[in-house]
Amino acid sequence: MSMQQPVNAVTSPAQTDSAAESSDSILQMRAITKAFPGVTALSDVSFDLRRGEIHCLMGENGAGKSTLMKILSGIYTEYEGEMLLDGKAVRLQSVRDAWNHGISMIHQELNLVPELTVYENIYLGRELQGLFGVRRNRDMIDESRRLLQELGADIDSQTPIRRLRVGERQLVEIAKALGLRSHILIMDEPTSALSAAEVDHLFSVMRKLRESGVSIIYISHRMDEVFALADRITVLRDGRHIVTAPASELTRTQLIHHMVGRDLGDMQRRSSSGSGEPLLKVRHLSLNRPGVIPLKDISFDVHKGEVLGIAGLMGAGRTELLETLFGVHPSKYVVNEIVFKDRVGGFRSPAEAIKHGLGYVTEDRKAKSLLLGFSVRFNATLASLHSFAGLLSVVNRRAENEAVRRTVEQLDIRTPSIETRVANLSGGNQQKVVLAKFLLAKPDLLLLDEPTRGIDVGAKAQIYELVSQLVERGTTCIVVSSEMPELLAVCDRILVLCEGRLTGEFSRAEATQEAILEAAMRFESPVN
Repeated sequence: MSMQQPVNAVTSPAQTDSAAESSDSILQMRAITKAFPGVTALSDVSFDLRRGEIHCLMGENGAGKSTLMKILSGIYTEYEGEMLLDGKAVRLQSVRDAWNHGISMIHQELNLVPELTVYENIYLGRELQGLFGVRRNRDMIDESRRLLQELGADIDSQTPIRRLRVGERQLVEIAKALGLRSHILIMDEPTSALSAAEVDHLFSVMRKLRESGVSIIYISHRMDEVFALADRITVLRDGRHIVTAPASELTRTQLIHHMVGRDLGDMQRRSSSGSGEPLLKVRHLSLNRPGVIPLKDISFDVHKGEVLGIAGLMGAGRTELLETLFGVHPSKYVVNEIVFKDRVGGFRSPAEAIKHGLGYVTEDRKAKSLLLGFSVRFNATLASLHSFAGLLSVVNRRAENEAVRRTVEQLDIRTPSIETRVANLSGGNQQKVVLAKFLLAKPDLLLLDEPTRGIDVGAKAQIYELVSQLVERGTTCIVVSSEMPELLAVCDRILVLCEGRLTGEFSRAEATQEAILEAAMRFESPVN
């Protein structure tokens, strides 16, 4: 895509175009300020949205994007400033109130009920009813199936949500929002767990919605997506409005500078040969657990001081591989010959894996890695609390607090204090707390499953640098990522999975996006 020269000055929404105040504008948010205990999330922020446009909202984690959209979607009702819909002042009092005004939101953190079926989640709170209040289940099942087909999703609408993987749940969340037939659709990181094909299909749906007059606010950290979709872009930083401009007038470099307020420099770590002796040897690993993507006869080594990447399309078995190494799946479903350091045999539980020097940053931080109702400190020391225990197993609270504060500073976790509940942090800062948990445990081998999912470009640079520092200190890393440039930037070697089989292996010098994608789509026997 060709791009013009950057805009010459930082502008406010009111300055970008007089049309923002005209009948072309469906939404105006003026001087919005929102504070939480100990932190001001938004300070005098203005934002406007036109009919039939895709307006991308960008900024680092904690910049205030999600807070602004939660005000628009009726989740936060107490704030300063005013909001106008079609020129009329409104004060939304609930999510249902927002629905009634034609506004719906797809959240970054999925809001689905695991024990209910797909169609029950899609119609949750607005169930179709017939005579005497009897639910029209068949109509809801059929309409849910149609919405999922519109997204290109092969998902049975009668399947319980708990049986779906993260990417499939994301598609259900999108289908739920589309079913509301809203005039304004807010999409907060909707592609973070989707495959490339699913992303392409979603973009096609979004463009059709735009053509039909639907206005879309799109939050994403992925630059390629933003420049492929956006009519206009607004950047927030530290709770303040920085710039609003047509996408064609912003360059990638300028956009990053607006987001982080500084130059990021080279994100790639120094090359490492990874030629140390094998830290982990895996031979003929197979997983055959009902309801889980199977693994079939996988063999590989991981060398000390190496960053090993795992690539593959959604459903290839990448997460299942890390889970199996970490002892998540009962041994009766696993066949393997594993040697970790001098220990022979797989781990029977995550606790045993942690005890022997493994750490695992999971893909789904909310469900599998964090206790959201507890503090940053509590979560950060879950895997290493024993190291702060003295006589009679009494925790040395001073030592624990100092260690957590150092790690919070190292990872630039934006929190009012280490006693702040993790639920009050942005998604990206929650992910950093997960990283802190295993940094404090000082693992020999760190498994990272989509470590930058939902993390902004500035935080990604920090994660890249952190991986480099860990390797220099002697930690070995296995990284699963759906973002090919990320793997190519940080990994010494890349393995590729397809349908639970190992179908490719590339050194840093050999790895290209084309070669990896070809191996990821190769339905053949595993490589030797």
